[in-house]
Amino acid sequence: MTTLWLVRHGPTHAKAMIGWTDLPADLSDAGAIARLRAALPDAPIVSSDLIRAVTTADALQAQTRLPHDTALREINFGVWDGLTFPQAEAKDPDLLRAYWETPGDIAPPDGESWNAMRARADAAIDRYIALEHANLIVVAHFGVILTQVQRALGVTSYEAFGHKISNLSVTQIKATPTGWTAPMINHIA
Repeated sequence: MTTLWLVRHGPTHAKAMIGWTDLPADLSDAGAIARLRAALPDAPIVSSDLIRAVTTADALQAQTRLPHDTALREINFGVWDGLTFPQAEAKDPDLLRAYWETPGDIAPPDGESWNAMRARADAAIDRYIALEHANLIVVAHFGVILTQVQRALGVTSYEAFGHKISNLSVTQIKATPTGWTAPMINHIA
């Protein structure tokens, strides 16, 4: 059995759709970082290769740091990346609405669908589970964490979107031989 401790990176304060844009995290709240670290086990840590996840993982000071993983990146919003919702809606109103209301195979121009991101994230998580760590800390993004909530709860992508995943929150997923559970979603330490 592996327990995944999925941590969403620190806030970027961006008011736009940020996927692969490499914005830094604001990690100035030392108290929040200390509480988060105290809530996590002493376990290996892996992160997305985007700077907001890398620096958050580094701030958690794990003894074992695994290499950054591009497969743990946020969803690729393509041409919408960096745009506010109204800006993206002005470009592609029908496509944007369908993308959020029926997440699955619909992708933004030059971007990635929910199903494509989920397949990428699932494959990465499966690789880490195969390493047979009892606990593993994964510092990633809203979308990646939601894919694993969806997987553990056996819900649709639309239902998964109903879960809030705050910056610096912990979501705990357990992968056992008999199935997946999500005993903790969006815990703020």
